Amino acid sequence: MSSPGAAPRRPSAPARGWDRPDAISSTSWKRAPEHLTADMHDEVVLEAGWGRLVFGQTFADHERLRDVLRKETTGRRDICLYLHDPHVLVATFPQEFFIDPSYTYRIWTHDYRPQSDFPNGVSIHQLRSREEAVAMNRVYVRCGMVPADVDVLWDNQRTTRHVTYLVAIDEDTGDVIGTVTGVDHARLFADPDNGCSLWCLAVDPASNRPGVGERLVRTLLERFKSRGRAYLDLSVMHDNAPAIALYEKLGFSRVPVMGVKRKNAINERLFAQSPADDLEHLNPYARIVADEALRRGIRVKVLDADGGYMRLEHGGRSIVTRESLSELTTAVAMSRCDDKRVTRRVVSEAGVTVPVGRSATFDRADHEFLDDVESVVVKPARGEQGQGITVGVTGHQELDDALDRAGGPGSNVLIEERSPGEDLRILVVNGAAVAAAVRRPATVVGNGIHTIRELIDRQSRRRAAATGGESTIPMDDVTVSTVAEGGWEMDEVLPEGHELQVRKTANLHTGGTIHDVTDVLHPELAKAALRAADAIAIPVTGIDLLVPRVDGPDYVFIEANERPGLANHEPRTPASDFIDYLFPGTRPTPWAWQPEAPDADQHRLD
Repeated sequence: MSSPGAAPRRPSAPARGWDRPDAISSTSWKRAPEHLTADMHDEVVLEAGWGRLVFGQTFADHERLRDVLRKETTGRRDICLYLHDPHVLVATFPQEFFIDPSYTYRIWTHDYRPQSDFPNGVSIHQLRSREEAVAMNRVYVRCGMVPADVDVLWDNQRTTRHVTYLVAIDEDTGDVIGTVTGVDHARLFADPDNGCSLWCLAVDPASNRPGVGERLVRTLLERFKSRGRAYLDLSVMHDNAPAIALYEKLGFSRVPVMGVKRKNAINERLFAQSPADDLEHLNPYARIVADEALRRGIRVKVLDADGGYMRLEHGGRSIVTRESLSELTTAVAMSRCDDKRVTRRVVSEAGVTVPVGRSATFDRADHEFLDDVESVVVKPARGEQGQGITVGVTGHQELDDALDRAGGPGSNVLIEERSPGEDLRILVVNGAAVAAAVRRPATVVGNGIHTIRELIDRQSRRRAAATGGESTIPMDDVTVSTVAEGGWEMDEVLPEGHELQVRKTANLHTGGTIHDVTDVLHPELAKAALRAADAIAIPVTGIDLLVPRVDGPDYVFIEANERPGLANHEPRTPASDFIDYLFPGTRPTPWAWQPEAPDADQHRLD
């Protein structure tokens, strides 16, 4: 790669032909006159960690471009932009390359209008440490993006002037909740067009902070504008409607620039024909399994898209799955998970701590139990996705209402003492605790403008977009009562920066968020989950505990889920662990970065 340099100034002239200020970057059908490109560096390639950015306008011919693109390494995703005649390159080497189905958007910095009235609670700064680079990767993975080599990110930040990494920090938690990358073309290769580009905009889907993506884009734009850059480009997938809406709101417009990528396993969904087996109709929990299987060359046959049933075949092995449930889980194990009363008894006999509880009898004894323990959780003995559960019942009328909500007289209902702490899900696959995550109830953050009802609606739409429609906040009596318990009414305006919990349970399907805590999970909690799974005799399960501290040994067991969502543990890759269990002879894609694996000694039973 050529060394960075200063951009030459283009003469002022009418905006036509090669005198257009962006003529070189947006004219792919002609070679630029030599006098315009004499100072531009040749064959410029930028290593981004997740792949390479290949600047096509700096290459003299397709043969050299082909040679460079062929050097793409496994687990990376290179992209070539601004090349001359991209369709000719692809037509010449159709087995190797394809036109990226993305749009290129551009904004002229002189047209940009800044905005400063963003809600408090989020700060943005340049990447400051290797630890923040690791946190950037966690956000990438949560957004379904290719993670980057942390050493490359940190080296680019420390040693170059042409790459800018911005991170958004939640000021309450100190967590990185968003990131964006900027590349200064003028500094990188003396771009005659004096341009720059935006890459890898990502916002943690679990964050409830509004406007993070917009603030990141604006901050980057303002930095490049202050350097005197002429325009900012970005590439966005053609079907990413929320991102496109944001960019057009900010004043970006489409330009005739196409990208070329190499055909590889990561890019397969972008160039290969969509499977005919209703793969597109699977829910996110089945689709993540199907995608991991397909990446390994395992045949996927969708049996029932609505139900999530598939047949996976590799060599002579064939296994039917329903999301993370497979036919390797026995009916006995399923029955033990199905009835929470049975689950409690089985795991308690194995030494797992369970809360004090009783089966509802719908008489005075239920109320006497409430008097004894003061606060209870009421839930159906059978059920999932948080349906019929009421948390924090303290009054007798509340108890009657909660019992009715759980099914009423004649149904099987469990009443348990409410235990303090956070809702922890530990995922067990084949005798190992492979991931742990804290699940938190849905919350909204006030901006001093919108009512609580409007904030809930906006947050619900964000959660739905981030989870493929699986997570939304119901506008029901439970939400209204939870808001009321917080001292508010639905049509009141929440003050700026004020955070309000709007659901009692941390279930994903009712708007709850999930936060990976595998790195800090106390060994005793992992052992408790493994003892519970072993007692139930189930190979794949989600064990739910209530814990005062994730890094402490204390807990109470809540329940075991025989079909845990594997899409809810990013940046961990439990779908990979699941396919390893089903088809141990196959191997996953070797990403440039992986989160540290749990300690095998602490996360397996002795």
